[in-house]
Amino acid sequence: MPSEKRARQRAARAQKQAVVERRRKRRRNGRRGLIALALVAVIVIVVVLIQSSGSGPKKKSSSPATSSSSSTTTTSTFAVPTTQPFNTTAADPTCPPAKGSSKRVVWFKHAPGDCIKKTSVWDATFSTSVGSFTVKMPAASSYAAVNNFVFLARYHYYDGTFFHRVIPGFVVQGGDPTGTGSGGTHHLPGYSFTGNYPPASCKTNVTAACYQVGDLVMANSNPNPQVQDASTDGSQFFFVLPGGQTTLNGEPTYTIFGQVTSGLSVVEKIGSLGTSSGTPKTKVYLLKVTVTQVKA
Repeated sequence: MPSEKRARQRAARAQKQAVVERRRKRRRNGRRGLIALALVAVIVIVVVLIQSSGSGPKKKSSSPATSSSSSTTTTSTFAVPTTQPFNTTAADPTCPPAKGSSKRVVWFKHAPGDCIKKTSVWDATFSTSVGSFTVKMPAASSYAAVNNFVFLARYHYYDGTFFHRVIPGFVVQGGDPTGTGSGGTHHLPGYSFTGNYPPASCKTNVTAACYQVGDLVMANSNPNPQVQDASTDGSQFFFVLPGGQTTLNGEPTYTIFGQVTSGLSVVEKIGSLGTSSGTPKTKVYLLKVTVTQVKA
């Protein structure tokens, strides 16, 4: 009997020890699971931080307003400029001070009055993300266009925009803060005006030197090129690239109001980044336009 009692005691102790050991094992496994989960969480956090702090150009799809193309556009390798936000209320077109407006305005109630002298000559410096170039703008070339450009530039209208339509061998076009190619002549700057056109003889004599490489020209939304008094100039402009003058000389319906005097290679570089559809392969930003009167 004593031996049986001792056997039962040993069995009870063994059973109790087994229960204790199982509990210890569960606690060890629980701690290991928590450690594994913590390691996974740390790894996830590190990966997220690495991805969010990445630098370099980001690819995005962009299609021109006049095309259904879905070609890929990359941003410039330069920093995208920051500008003051658009005002959402049309402003009175008061002539801005020579040093420029204290705030950016892109929407006006109507076209500006006379803000410059009709005999004045201006230099406009275009500072872009790939370099700078200068344009000479005599008011006599087209008073309405030069007056309008100086007015908008002093309101920082063009600062931070990009050249949205670039076609090699044809034109480099910009001047639309929306970047869509439609805002500058339909919605912004809130008005349109009538510029002056090259001689009508250009249409009958396509070899006439009406448009030249480096010309600064007003884009327009004229639905009828035969009607040259249509009020369709707004804010958009373009530069004529080598080869582009041939096409333009056959349709002299665009107001010329300036000529590149230095840095034409920069304009041509921007042109090389375009496509046949007009959607630029690389966005080139117009960081700032500075206008200076060089002759009264």
